[in-house]
Amino acid sequence: MTDLPGRRPPPTPEQAPTFRQRIENLRHLGRLVAQIWRTSRVLTAASIGLRLISSVQPVAMLYVGKLIIDEVVRLTTITPPGSDFVDWWSAGALSTVLVLLAVELALVIGSDLLARATGLVDSVLSELHSNQVSVELMAHAARLDLMHFESAEYQDRLERARRQAAGRNALLSQMFGQAQDMITVVTLGAGLFIYAPWLILLLPLSFVPAIWGETRFNTLAYFMSRWRTPERRELEYIRYIGASAETAKELKLFGLGDFLISRFKQLAHTIYLENRTLSTQRALWGALFSAISTLTYYGAYGFIVWRTISGEFSIGDLAFLSGSFLRLNGLFQKILLGFTSIAGQSMYLDDLFSFFEIEPTVLSPASPQPFPAPIRQGIAFENVGFRYPDTDGWAIRHLSFTLKAGETLALVGENGAGKTTIVKLLTRLYDPDEGRITVDGIDLRDFAVADIHAHIGVIFQDFIRYSLSARENIGVGRIEEQGNQERIEDAAERSLADAVIAKLPEGYDQQLGRLFKKGRDLSGGEWQKVAIARAYMRDADLIILDEPTAALDAKAEAEVFSRFKSLAAGKTAVIISHRFSTVRMADRILVLENGAIEEAGSHDELLAKRGRYAELFELQAAGYR
Repeated sequence: MTDLPGRRPPPTPEQAPTFRQRIENLRHLGRLVAQIWRTSRVLTAASIGLRLISSVQPVAMLYVGKLIIDEVVRLTTITPPGSDFVDWWSAGALSTVLVLLAVELALVIGSDLLARATGLVDSVLSELHSNQVSVELMAHAARLDLMHFESAEYQDRLERARRQAAGRNALLSQMFGQAQDMITVVTLGAGLFIYAPWLILLLPLSFVPAIWGETRFNTLAYFMSRWRTPERRELEYIRYIGASAETAKELKLFGLGDFLISRFKQLAHTIYLENRTLSTQRALWGALFSAISTLTYYGAYGFIVWRTISGEFSIGDLAFLSGSFLRLNGLFQKILLGFTSIAGQSMYLDDLFSFFEIEPTVLSPASPQPFPAPIRQGIAFENVGFRYPDTDGWAIRHLSFTLKAGETLALVGENGAGKTTIVKLLTRLYDPDEGRITVDGIDLRDFAVADIHAHIGVIFQDFIRYSLSARENIGVGRIEEQGNQERIEDAAERSLADAVIAKLPEGYDQQLGRLFKKGRDLSGGEWQKVAIARAYMRDADLIILDEPTAALDAKAEAEVFSRFKSLAAGKTAVIISHRFSTVRMADRILVLENGAIEEAGSHDELLAKRGRYAELFELQAAGYR
């Protein structure tokens, strides 16, 4: 977990992105528009078209209102044709005002319909876009290297990208709304310029201070959010383990509830105080800038009133000009604040698109070799060295050994000896820093990554317990064959998972896990048998089992490996296990120490040497006496 947040000072304005960096971030807006266009061209075009029509509606409303007022004022100055409505109607005096009223009614109804249609289109488009971004995010994450997911820095970047995938949909409507408001400003400004051009000069006084304030606080809000990403990830982690079926037993037995609640409150309160301070400052400055805007408007409004009293403007002109100035003032602020908001959100977009710019380093060659099927000679580690990113020590170095085709090889050693690292290199989740790994004499880097994975069946100790049906839990081992029930049942029978599934109320259709309604959880050993079935489902030439029987009792372990030895005949296998009852079934055993081979041989040969393997064997055997 991170240090307590009180030890990490909040960001200062001097640490915020520079003006140049904010301008550079605007390039992401073009990528966002392209992404929206890819989501749905029809809906994007519809949203733009509806806004174009809506943009001229305000000036039309104001101008029709002016004409109505002027016509009403004119009618008050003529000799009445009669005392009631019929007389005025018969004389035709009301024709113009009734037509104008009908036009205004049509504009009002049309405005409402346009707003509802635009909202509907934007809502649907935002939903589709959110789904599209999430799909692209998952697709890109699937391309990245394992090292990206084993790094705290990349986890922070992924967390920020994941938040932006769901949190930037409002920017879609805001960007299109900006274009609509700009067209409206042009039409209103043209009308205002005709009557009183100098009034436009007052507008900057009303909105420039607000723009400065919003720009500053948007930048600080972004930087605060970015700064606290590790703490927010920790909050989500505590929130999860504090109310999870997987952790409930241990939390109750160890009485960890109050500890986690206290930890959560401390983290959350520090972030809350920082956000409250920022929000308070923003509100106070915003009130001051709003007062400046209001004073500016009423100064202009007073002058328009005086010009009307002096006879230079009509009452209709008064309504039109004051309405236009008020709308222009609001629109200018809205547009410029919108631009600062968009610029601020473009910094958040950088979190999303910079994640898409991360490129994998474990790549397939331009012209890959076909992976040998079956493996005829074997797999060789030739003077292999590897160290994990951002670490100084070597996980393994100068490692050389051969895994013969059809051989079962066991890796033994204490934690940190390099066993799992060998598996990661063998499956090309990482590439070695020194030396090379070959399959039938061909460098592993000369194969397509997907082809390597298609020919290897791997079950790790920390396998995933999918909250899917029993059928799907096994079928993921060979996803293209998940509809092949015969193959699924065969894999289950090989791993002894068939007996587990037979006891489930809905058999292979039974939802596993407790995450969803009607799900059935399994014991650790039962889950492990289902996971091992995935390796059989893959039916690969190379099978790797990393602590495959850790959750099984001794009897179940013996059954699984007795079955494994008979079914793995002719296949190449690697087994990692701390249990010597498992290890002794291997054809050959490598004893690892500090990333190097300390001993090698069969179980009997290593016992006869009376070396490290014999020592470990005796220590474990003593525990059963």
